[in-house]
Amino acid sequence: MVADDLSYKEAAGIRLQLKMIGIVFCLAAYCVGAIPFGLLLGRLVGIDVRSSGSGNIGATNVSRLLGRRLGLLTLACDVLKGYLPVLAAVLWLPEDAGRELLVALCGLAAVVGHMFSLYLRFQGGKGVATALGIFLFFAPQAVLISLVIFAAAVGLSGFVSVGSLLAAGLMPLWIWLLGGSPTILAMALVVVALIWFQHRANILRLLRGEEKSWRKKEGCA
Repeated sequence: MVADDLSYKEAAGIRLQLKMIGIVFCLAAYCVGAIPFGLLLGRLVGIDVRSSGSGNIGATNVSRLLGRRLGLLTLACDVLKGYLPVLAAVLWLPEDAGRELLVALCGLAAVVGHMFSLYLRFQGGKGVATALGIFLFFAPQAVLISLVIFAAAVGLSGFVSVGSLLAAGLMPLWIWLLGGSPTILAMALVVVALIWFQHRANILRLLRGEEKSWRKKEGCA
């Protein structure tokens, strides 16, 4: 009986340790996701990307203001800050029944960090590139499908926002059709809801016919 009590206490202690480790990983993922690479790259050349163009810190606005090279670098950094925290969680979190949830929460935390950055007084970007990073890890096949949707939508409509909204909005469907787990599907639904929320100004401009087309070199970020 005493041995059973000790085993129960040991198991409870291990579960508590795992939860604490998971919290630390989620906080670290948020801090990494919150790094405003677009803003930092702009400052290197003396431009505050928040004060020009669309005012967004994402790759589209950086590319418009600073050139394609820095825009692509911003895109790569924003994608990696979604991908790497999830990869680190998978590599370092111990095997446990709740590990998948913790890993998914790390991905969500990275996206939230980009959107509501601690370093920018909880302002930030729209999360598309960082979400791309976490989806590349969890569902690369779904990403390929959504990238085709994105390219087609932008090409036909002329609006980056339309491509972003469609590609993100359909991601949970592809994950479900490809047999993704309920945990990853739930995480994807939350991420998509946040992306659409961050695009609310773009949605209003689209409805009013006021959204600027990238064909005029003033597309939305």
